[in-house]
Amino acid sequence: MVYIPAKKLSDWFWLGMVAFFTLVYILVNEKPQWRRVTIPLELFIAGVFALFALNYYIIIFPGWQITVLLASRPKKYFYEFLGVYYILLFTSLIPFIQQNTATFQADFQNGLILFTLNLWFPISSPILSYVFSRSIFRQRQLRQTNRRLRALVQRNERERIARDLHDNLGQSFSMITIKTELAQKLLQKAPEQVSQELDDIAQTSRANLQMVRKIVNDLHQKSLSETLLEQSRHLAEVEVFLTTTGEAEALEWPTLIQSRFAAALTEAITNVIRHAHAHQVQIEFTTTAQIYQVKIQDDGRAQGQFQRAGSNGLQGMRARMLEGNGAFDLTHDRHGTRVTLTLPKE
Repeated sequence: MVYIPAKKLSDWFWLGMVAFFTLVYILVNEKPQWRRVTIPLELFIAGVFALFALNYYIIIFPGWQITVLLASRPKKYFYEFLGVYYILLFTSLIPFIQQNTATFQADFQNGLILFTLNLWFPISSPILSYVFSRSIFRQRQLRQTNRRLRALVQRNERERIARDLHDNLGQSFSMITIKTELAQKLLQKAPEQVSQELDDIAQTSRANLQMVRKIVNDLHQKSLSETLLEQSRHLAEVEVFLTTTGEAEALEWPTLIQSRFAAALTEAITNVIRHAHAHQVQIEFTTTAQIYQVKIQDDGRAQGQFQRAGSNGLQGMRARMLEGNGAFDLTHDRHGTRVTLTLPKE
């Protein structure tokens, strides 16, 4: 139907409804915290157009937009939306058929063409949108998984180097220490000078051996890529979508920093799975000139998920951050729970 130029009161009414629908459509995108109200309202307005104005174009917009938003949620929410959507759409067919009865009776083929042109795209829109959106989410997760697997391969190579260092250099330094101590006992010429030199050699050898052991221990610590790969599987099992930002840069952080964050991340995600009732988790990795920082944001509603008496998850995360002279912060609002982990660069 054409409402411009407006010639009667009903035209002005429908123009006002179009403006109202546009406002609600924008709010659905820009204000996630209002979606419990704006999504049903958007669908209701589109239903009014379909039922009373026989306008099947407006309903296409929520058919695409809302299903894109629901693609990251459990499937039951999509099925509930689909049920309401098709009830509105097929209920509106009653006045449509009544209005076009004469067309169907006079020429059934033309009436069927009219019916198909008006309703094919509104009927197929939510299903097509959902399929495309789910495909995009899966591709994004696949890219993240591949990136983590590449990092895991690199880690395996570091472990091989660590074994070589331990088996070769470690053994060599041990032999140097033993031979130096033996030489110290055997040498008799200028003992006051040789003894001091041999002590220095032995001390240096022991220090190098400790350094090798420290390198090996650092390389064996758990990395962020391993943790994200493992936790993404756990989240997928309970239909919680995981997205990250800054992950590629975080994989280059020092091994000790990654290890501390990896342990805290495991605690945080475990709490999300057990208590948050969330549908999506966003992890943001950032670095500045002074700090490394990780933020874990979920869209759950369990306000007390970390405040339970004797919560080991909360205490464990705080202890790991304080051990590295860092900071731990937890906030909860209507958007969900945010955990902020910070470690200094020094």
